[in-house]
Amino acid sequence: MKKALAFDIGGTKIYSTIVDEDGNIIAEIDKFHTPKTIEGIEETLKNQISKFEDEVDVIAISTAGSVNNENTAVIGSTGNLVKGYRTIDFRNLSKKRVFLENDANCAAWAEYKIGASKGTTVSVMLTLGTGVGGGIIINDRLLKGKSGAAGEMHFKMFTDKRRKCTCGSWDCFEAYASGNALKWDAEEALGREDVTTYDVIDGVKAGDKKMIEIFERWQNDITQGIIGLANIFDPDCFVLSGSMAQFINTKKVEEEVNQNIVTQPTTVRLAQAGNYSGMIGAALLALKGGAD
Repeated sequence: MKKALAFDIGGTKIYSTIVDEDGNIIAEIDKFHTPKTIEGIEETLKNQISKFEDEVDVIAISTAGSVNNENTAVIGSTGNLVKGYRTIDFRNLSKKRVFLENDANCAAWAEYKIGASKGTTVSVMLTLGTGVGGGIIINDRLLKGKSGAAGEMHFKMFTDKRRKCTCGSWDCFEAYASGNALKWDAEEALGREDVTTYDVIDGVKAGDKKMIEIFERWQNDITQGIIGLANIFDPDCFVLSGSMAQFINTKKVEEEVNQNIVTQPTTVRLAQAGNYSGMIGAALLALKGGAD
């Protein structure tokens, strides 16, 4: 059975393990703090590769940032990665083939192969964390776009410049659907800046009416974004992943979406592939030869 040495590179941590072609993690999961320099990241990857590359068929990397359609280079990094991250030549890190893909795309592929969207034809995954990631699968292929950057969740929710987004623009879906967005909703509603997402969630659990109102505003913004995406892609399902997804009332969101779309009914599901879906998806994509 073929195997991949898989990595997941984020702004704060790098994970590594070995994954087989069925999506099983078959080795210990190693964790490292993401170095603050390009050289440090390269050294961390090289050290792991030197230990395991003779045991595997390919090196598979799930990474923050956009990845080109050849799956060889990062073409657009995010603010939580070191300056110059795009200049890393990943192909020269190993004598084996090195495969890269965006982390949200990798997680979406893992859900499609072994998780919540398995068996579907069209699926959209939304990763609700500090920001919002997206991965879209149509007819057994990732939707990558002409350059590899498709699936970014930065479409407009409003047009009157209510809230600045991390991308530099105004009023993107991410600015209303992320964990940060819930915090901003609470700050605006309560008139103070010392409130956290945990305060809101704890308040909801305790039955605090104000916190419930804040949470429902946030969940409604997510619902409105899903309605727009459903009308564009007509998917079998939406998969919600990430640290904030567990708090979403998927049944309520699904009902409201289906009451307001012009396409056929869809479903809203929680992710099932687990915390290491990025590595699993990267490995499955690499072992099948890419996203084609």
